[in-house]
Amino acid sequence: MFYTLEWTGEALRLLDQTKLPTQTIYVDLVDDKQVWDAIKRLVVRGAPAIGVAAAFGAYLGVRGSAQPRQCLREVCEYLATSRPTAVNLFWALDRVQRVCGEVPDQEIPSRVLAECKTMFDEDIATCRKIGENGLRLLQSISTQQPMNIVTHCNAGSLATVMYGTALAPIYLGHEQGVKFHVFADETRPLLQGSRITAYELQKEGIPVTLQCDNMVASLMREKRIDAVIVGADRIAANGDTANKIGTCGLAIIARQFNVPFIVAAPTSTIDATLPTGDKIPIEHRGEDEVTRPLGLQIAPQGIDVYNPAFDVTPAQFITAIVTERGVHAAPYLF
Repeated sequence: MFYTLEWTGEALRLLDQTKLPTQTIYVDLVDDKQVWDAIKRLVVRGAPAIGVAAAFGAYLGVRGSAQPRQCLREVCEYLATSRPTAVNLFWALDRVQRVCGEVPDQEIPSRVLAECKTMFDEDIATCRKIGENGLRLLQSISTQQPMNIVTHCNAGSLATVMYGTALAPIYLGHEQGVKFHVFADETRPLLQGSRITAYELQKEGIPVTLQCDNMVASLMREKRIDAVIVGADRIAANGDTANKIGTCGLAIIARQFNVPFIVAAPTSTIDATLPTGDKIPIEHRGEDEVTRPLGLQIAPQGIDVYNPAFDVTPAQFITAIVTERGVHAAPYLF
């Protein structure tokens, strides 16, 4: 299993996910502006990976500064403007600032770097634990092999440091000989499901079938799906969950056909300051993502475009939320 990001000793190395699946290219980032751009342009994406990348971006911005404390604050404020929905971004930037509270100014860069490395290791351990908890849940739902799973967008190893969130149970089960067949939604308009999820599952030798976003109802009507499992970018205190656009519709369809709908995420994705999902900020992106996917013009020039990057799935449609701490059932009280 490959890493989404790694620290080289001098630079933050990222797998450029905008080039997948046709090119596997790594880029080395050496300052906070490059990290901001990488997060904004989706070179790195997925809430946990964004958080870890942003933390390293804070270090890259503060190293060598003559006023590291002031610089750290300014760099974190700047990086926080890259994307609004994934709460892990703000969690990580807040964390690197908090650990420097009592540290002498000259020690701040080294303290930030140490915290970044800790976050890196923690993310791997957290995702593995999510995988263990999620695998037990899936096996309690169905003993059929292969188990047929639908996922939406990408919440695999390329959305985290390693293992992923929604795909972690699949990867751990695969290691143990449990057989899965994953149906990956293509995930319009940026096609993360086809470009990234299908790519990484195929690389790992896990059977995967790609489908258009509007095809899942026919599979569920034919009783060919055992469960749906997706990731999350922010979870409100009541369990309302923001995830890639299209997730809410998928949850409603799953409820109609009595298919368990599972969310998998680390506790760092839970925003207990928001009582419901109504307050989750939703990022809206440029019209070209819809009218010119992959550079191909598919809509009339000048057409009005509605392009939210996320939607919010009400907790009532979620069967369970899996974190590293266990499996949570409704009513969700985070």
